[in-house]
Amino acid sequence: MHVAIDYSAAVWQGAGIGRYSRALVGALLRLDRENRYTLLYPRGWPGRPAPFLGHLAALRRRHPNLRLRPLPLSDRWTAILWQRLRLPLPVELFCGRVDCFYSPDFVLPPQIGGRRVLTVHDLAFMVHPECAVPSLEWYLHGAVSRALERADLVLADSECTRQDLIRLKGADPQRVRVLYLGVEEDFRPLEDHAALERVRARYELPERFLFTVGTIQPRKNLPRLLQALASLPEALRLPLVVAGKPGWLYEETFAAVERLSLQSWVRFLGFTPDEDLPALLNLALALVYPSLYEGFGLPPLEAMACGTPVLTSDAASLPEVVGEAAVLVDPLDVAGIAAGLRRLIEDGALRQSLRAAGLERARGFSWERSARQLLEFLGQG
Repeated sequence: MHVAIDYSAAVWQGAGIGRYSRALVGALLRLDRENRYTLLYPRGWPGRPAPFLGHLAALRRRHPNLRLRPLPLSDRWTAILWQRLRLPLPVELFCGRVDCFYSPDFVLPPQIGGRRVLTVHDLAFMVHPECAVPSLEWYLHGAVSRALERADLVLADSECTRQDLIRLKGADPQRVRVLYLGVEEDFRPLEDHAALERVRARYELPERFLFTVGTIQPRKNLPRLLQALASLPEALRLPLVVAGKPGWLYEETFAAVERLSLQSWVRFLGFTPDEDLPALLNLALALVYPSLYEGFGLPPLEAMACGTPVLTSDAASLPEVVGEAAVLVDPLDVAGIAAGLRRLIEDGALRQSLRAAGLERARGFSWERSARQLLEFLGQG
């Protein structure tokens, strides 16, 4: 079987779907040495290459059944040509005949033959349209609808997302399956205290702090988290460390820091490399992640795998991911978020209980398991 994969997000995005694509495809290639794979991706312009190309040479060396097919375009221009202008340039022009094409990023390019498998991570642009840029919302409505019509199989990150696809997009329930995310082996309790302290020193982190990670955008609900933090007595309050680059409509988060006089209590680290995240989670007293909506919610899973207590929302897929191994709060209730923060900060026994429960919960998720399911899905039909 010849499988072609849209690897665009993996070479253009550091977080989010970029991390998902690199982890899932890497596990798939380690698992399957028999089928042939082609990774199709826009490599960028001369002098402006895609920022995450560095791992491809090693990936190719390790897997003789893998071909790389770069396009001399940026990710923006491939989206314009295939999704906005809808040029009828089939993937076979670049990959040859394929038995299956897999896209891990919401949309599908033109294709002449073979199966079409698609991952839709969430429908945040429909469930919370107020959190999306109008032009992006308009684009996704059309592009995702067209991809769903053409896909032979649609993969959802959670049962919550699967139900959203059926309810909001009218997807055929028989053609929508759940493929849970995994957690990489680097996310585990770390015993190398010297290495942890080097990370603490590099980022100038305090001894005790709360941590959150993700692109700064309205859906992450940081303004309410900041209100909850500001409502705690100063003697109890802990610094909040935020990892993630500013995304769309991020301004309200920074304005909230000023409005609530939290400048000395909030640290913005910007984008942090993947290799630093396990240490940052290990150093944190807790991960706080009161997102309004997630198709899965990878940071809470990674925190649990590190033995870090988690506070997260009782909304969308998040309870499905964390089970009973986290403090769940209503993301719209500032007082409820504050009460959850206070419990985590004050109750050491609760943190120990969450640590044990989180480690056990995280053992049920792995990228190898996800890759085995994906391989089965790719070969169906």
